[in-house]
Amino acid sequence: MSKNILVGQSGGPTAVINGSLYGVITKGFEMPQIDHVYGMVNGIEGFLHGQMMDMQTLIKDGTLPLVKTTPGAYLGSCRYKLPEDLADPVYPELFTRFEEHEIEAVFYIGGNDSMDTVSKLSRYAAQHESPIRFIGIPKTIDNDLVMTDHTPGFGSAAKYVASTVREIAVDASVYDNKPSVTIVEIMGRHAGWLTAASALARMFKGDNPVLIYLPETAFHPETFLAQVRRALETTTNLVVCISEGIHDNTGTFICEYANDVGTDTFGHKMLTGSGKYLENLVKETLGIKVRSVELNVSQRCSSACLSRTDLQEAILAGSYGVERAMEGATGVMITFERKEGDSYEMTPGTADVTKICNEEKTVPADWITPDGSDVTEAFLNYARPLIQGQVEVPQKDGLPYFAFRNGK
Repeated sequence: MSKNILVGQSGGPTAVINGSLYGVITKGFEMPQIDHVYGMVNGIEGFLHGQMMDMQTLIKDGTLPLVKTTPGAYLGSCRYKLPEDLADPVYPELFTRFEEHEIEAVFYIGGNDSMDTVSKLSRYAAQHESPIRFIGIPKTIDNDLVMTDHTPGFGSAAKYVASTVREIAVDASVYDNKPSVTIVEIMGRHAGWLTAASALARMFKGDNPVLIYLPETAFHPETFLAQVRRALETTTNLVVCISEGIHDNTGTFICEYANDVGTDTFGHKMLTGSGKYLENLVKETLGIKVRSVELNVSQRCSSACLSRTDLQEAILAGSYGVERAMEGATGVMITFERKEGDSYEMTPGTADVTKICNEEKTVPADWITPDGSDVTEAFLNYARPLIQGQVEVPQKDGLPYFAFRNGK
């Protein structure tokens, strides 16, 4: 009987999600007890429709080295939520497919909703005494998974945000004869980790971005306008960074002040427009030049600002997950624990995925200034090690060269 493993990707892509895929594949091929490594195409939803590939093809065609520096999700992703009721017929259908391919362990790379999938599959396996093991490999630029110091994907996205905001600030400083405001909208629905990373862009005390607003604190437009007026007294060309999910003290998103918002597959509000709303508010109230910039998907998938630390840890998460599964672990997510001390040192571990999924880690209140317009040195000390190091991305004809599946 063959002993095979299966790996899939789910949710929003990141710059290093394929690093974790690379880690699973390489470790899987290193271990003599594993015969085949298969990949789900478009996650658990694609697997339900029979979409999978033999990852041995990446070895044969020499593509595997390219995978680790390719952003996005090489295998394709999905946003498919398994039923809450473990008696739903989808579960025996999935397990029949697992058994047909002689799957010994399943690795799912993703964020909170993906960990929910791992939890449900591992609980179903336990109920039905299935020996198949399920391991969650964390990824999310939002850095909002609990029980881990940080999440692969955040470091590179933070580096991109800080680098881009620094460039925006330098651009804004060219003309200093008249006051102006640049508002940068950054991803983050309920957790402001990525927006907080914009503080890393500062080159000196008082440098832009002067004001930073996270969804962890209530946002008051009148207070915001007063803080902008005050900041303009010392910074002519003001840069302000906001999370897409900033909201007032009633929980109403600021973007909802201007327009109706839809919801995604999981019922999450699709937030866009907070920056544009504040742009118009500042323009109408203060009568000065103002523009808004939405970083959008570039912040999650740019290979130009890959953090070497982030990529190394993403690969480690994948390979360590395979090791733990072969030792018998199941129903867990790979975690990272930061050792105390001045030097940065991280060790991998595991935690019960059922205690992780559907929870959310937010920026600690004491890492946000009392007036809610900035982050403290404690956050900077936490985030700086995660953005360190550069990665040389292969190029062809002067552009980054990525792995691809020929559209299949």
